[in-house]
Amino acid sequence: MKYQIVSERRVNNNAVIKTSDDAYELVKRYKNEEKEHFIVITLNNNHNPISVIIVSIGLVNRTIVHPREVFIRAIKDMASGIIVCHNHPSGSLEVSQEDIEITERLCSAGKILGIKVVDHLIFTKNEYKSLRKNGYFQNEEEKNDKPKTIYGENSICI
Repeated sequence: MKYQIVSERRVNNNAVIKTSDDAYELVKRYKNEEKEHFIVITLNNNHNPISVIIVSIGLVNRTIVHPREVFIRAIKDMASGIIVCHNHPSGSLEVSQEDIEITERLCSAGKILGIKVVDHLIFTKNEYKSLRKNGYFQNEEEKNDKPKTIYGENSICI
């Protein structure tokens, strides 16, 4: 059996992801989907997006995600980082326990592979939430009480 990526598109490599707003711009086209879409943005070392991939399409309230499917394209793209995103068709931006657990699992896998999970965005038709901005990620600067950079070089996962 051959695994096939559900959807992917190349993006303008001149763009730079400096904030979660920049990342949201790449995935907001999926905000009106009626089923959950789990999406990965692969990034090069300068945080230029390489590609946007729909990894999984689920039901109205969940989708199945496994690190293997998330990182396969990142490895093929020779990405140094990824941003994972998924929509909540219900309209709620509430972060579920499953959202936290998959983020932690992806961060652990990314550390082994040397591919940093930069952020996890949850979005609805009207708005989005960055798990990094909302304290689900931590970086070295925060541990040392230095000024915080959302997508800085010292970012680490939970």
